Amino acid sequence: MMRKSSLRARWLVLSLACVVMTGSYYAYDIPSALHQQLQDYMPHSPHFETQFNLLYTVYSIPNVILPLFGGNIVDRCGAPACLALFAFFTLLGSSFLSIGVASKSWYIMYIGRFVFGLGGESLCVAQSTILSEWFEGKEVAFAMGVGLAVSRSGSILNNVWSPKIANGARIETAFWLGAVLTGMSLILAGIITVVDRRAVKKIWKRRRRLDDGLESLSVALLEDAERASGQTAGGDTDENGDKKKSMRQRERESNGNNVTATAVTTAETPCVASAESEVHIKDVMKFGPLFWLLAISCFVIYGCVLPFNNVASGILLERNLFTSPPGNCRLQSSDECTLGYLQEGTNPSLDSNGDGSICHVAPTQAPLLPSSVNFTTVDSDKSHAWEETSYIYSDLGPHNVDCGDPFWLEGCTKDYCTKQNDATERAGEIMSIPYFISALSSPLLGHVVDKIGRRAQLATLASSILLAVHLTMALSDSSPIAPMVGQGIAYSLYASVLWPSVPLTVAKQFTGTAFGVITSIQNIGLAIFPLIVAAVYNASGGKYIPNVEFFFVSCAVAGVVVGVFMIRLDRRTGGKLYAASGEGGDSVVLNGNEGDVIVGRNPVGSVRDREAGLFDDVEDEMYFSPLI
Repeated sequence: MMRKSSLRARWLVLSLACVVMTGSYYAYDIPSALHQQLQDYMPHSPHFETQFNLLYTVYSIPNVILPLFGGNIVDRCGAPACLALFAFFTLLGSSFLSIGVASKSWYIMYIGRFVFGLGGESLCVAQSTILSEWFEGKEVAFAMGVGLAVSRSGSILNNVWSPKIANGARIETAFWLGAVLTGMSLILAGIITVVDRRAVKKIWKRRRRLDDGLESLSVALLEDAERASGQTAGGDTDENGDKKKSMRQRERESNGNNVTATAVTTAETPCVASAESEVHIKDVMKFGPLFWLLAISCFVIYGCVLPFNNVASGILLERNLFTSPPGNCRLQSSDECTLGYLQEGTNPSLDSNGDGSICHVAPTQAPLLPSSVNFTTVDSDKSHAWEETSYIYSDLGPHNVDCGDPFWLEGCTKDYCTKQNDATERAGEIMSIPYFISALSSPLLGHVVDKIGRRAQLATLASSILLAVHLTMALSDSSPIAPMVGQGIAYSLYASVLWPSVPLTVAKQFTGTAFGVITSIQNIGLAIFPLIVAAVYNASGGKYIPNVEFFFVSCAVAGVVVGVFMIRLDRRTGGKLYAASGEGGDSVVLNGNEGDVIVGRNPVGSVRDREAGLFDDVEDEMYFSPLI
């Protein structure tokens, strides 16, 4: 029977779906890549870190609720139409965010992130559903692997491009580029909708021709049998005295009535979900302790990973790339600019011992700033490009310097801003390492987990790697490359273990509810932990190192402890998490509809979007687990 997976158009759909997600991933990660630029650009506030982290909290708030019922929207209304709808939400949210940045309004930015959250997670649901419909058999894993790699390229490109655009042009331009890319995603989602509808029509026509041919053949055979037995369709009458209709006539009328009834039903009851697909919250009372340990592990480990990514640029600048200037240095003229067209001559950094020697500032240290400046637009013929009319600071600090303003970048502190801009761009490149590792390693790790099992042990191993990563970040000033590699490996390994483990901890009929609940719990953490990070930062005098990193260490320790309990409990309850895929279990059908994936043995394969709550079980050999 003809299916979408037999059409060559599936490769076009794969390409378009990947690019759709690339735009969403790019726009989602823009704030994290521009942490320092936002701090310089937005009005100075001692609560900046809290205001910044709220951008991620408000994104996660709608996704505390949506996983409990929002996934059914795709099944009810169709994945292509929902893809376009959710892409529209991401465009709308990105536009509001960009408007908020341009107007320097946190409140408008929060509205944008909230709206973006309504669409961003569900967009992943729709994309995964489309790929599962257009690809079957072993092509599912390939399609999902390509989807992850290409989609994650959006995060990588953002980390590399956004700092360069903000430093070279304006920060508003960097945010508007995200809105433009989500607009392209909406256009491509619309094209996917058109391609999908044409494919459905093509398949329907092919099946109709096949049905008509089979109908004609069966009717001809039946009429031949009637004639052979001496019966004619025109001469007999029924018990009411009416002539009996021929078999062909009865068949055609029956088919016509069925088609009419189907059309009426479809027209009168659009977007109706079956009762089996609904999530019943009361079912959580039937979940065992192993599931709740898994949920706690998800809560603390994702709290250790994603909130770190949100502020990774700031951590890298403070720890490695743009550290505090030497304490034994002073400017020759503390109330004059250091470098730029407003500085006549030079204003070198001198050693404070008084012998007049030049003070050495390391390549990773910030240059010294003047202690005070006093300039107005009348002081320069280039002041038309300045963003303010006066720059009068009696106690100048880094929080006063906006390196996006030509006054600071070109006129007064060119050395400081040039070095800071280079550092932010370098931080973006380093931040991309975990995403790059996840795109390459997640499919392979998924297959490894399927083959060896030991999911609780591997989850504990991932937590231990995160513990080592954040201890290193907190207690040493070594290169961040190795910790970021460890972060990427741990992140990928944990995602490959966690989501396939969920169906093994609950009864088969509660799998959908379990995924919804654990995703909701995950997003509760992702809404709360950024605010905790901000509170620790503020309580530590505006420093990330070491206390913010110690908070992440505590999350990793909690993950290790919970992992040990999972190992012990799994051993006492039959070793479901320990077993490799295919070692027993019954076959299940995910939704029970035509085209749904049938899972042989344990339903351990999962395809999941980033925190969105779509989980499509696949056969063991087709298993794919993306980095969440």
